[in-house]
Amino acid sequence: MHEDQKYIDALLTHNQRLISEIYERFAPHMKAYLLSRGCSEEDAGDVFQEALIDIYKLAADKQFVLTCPFEAFLLLLCKRKFLNKIKKTSLKVVTNDDDDAFTHIPGDANAAAEEHTAQVEKEQLVMLVLNDMGNCKEVILKSLLKKPQEEIAEELGMTYAYYRKRKSNCMGELAEQVRNKPQFKELML
Repeated sequence: MHEDQKYIDALLTHNQRLISEIYERFAPHMKAYLLSRGCSEEDAGDVFQEALIDIYKLAADKQFVLTCPFEAFLLLLCKRKFLNKIKKTSLKVVTNDDDDAFTHIPGDANAAAEEHTAQVEKEQLVMLVLNDMGNCKEVILKSLLKKPQEEIAEELGMTYAYYRKRKSNCMGELAEQVRNKPQFKELML
């Protein structure tokens, strides 16, 4: 766990002092980066807010642990949010070789943040697909609980053997549907 986990916890607990520090310390840097890429001031503010909301949602999961500097993770989320906004609205991106001016974060924090963000996006894609899977959603989510599988089968009103077969079929269906999503190919690049 990185020492900047305090910012993640602050968003979750609504700690006004640390949330103010996030805005004072990181917003100007993120705004400058986004403006240098052709983002409007209004859009830069929206991108920053959306990134913080995404981080809050991750924190609400209570399993999210920050393993890199908060600034690196936030910058990566802002970059990706802006690129997604560009794709949706077909805005023109300003290319600027001066990227180092905004990515001065020491060590391999950028790589760790990118890896972490890619993992989060993969998980979000799986959950998106899972939400549309009806009964399979319940079977898969219950299978992740730390309970005896026999107990879960009973809760679902199935025999243990049928539950195991159903779980296997559902997991296969989930994997196939995720692989067929266009976002999957993008995430695997």
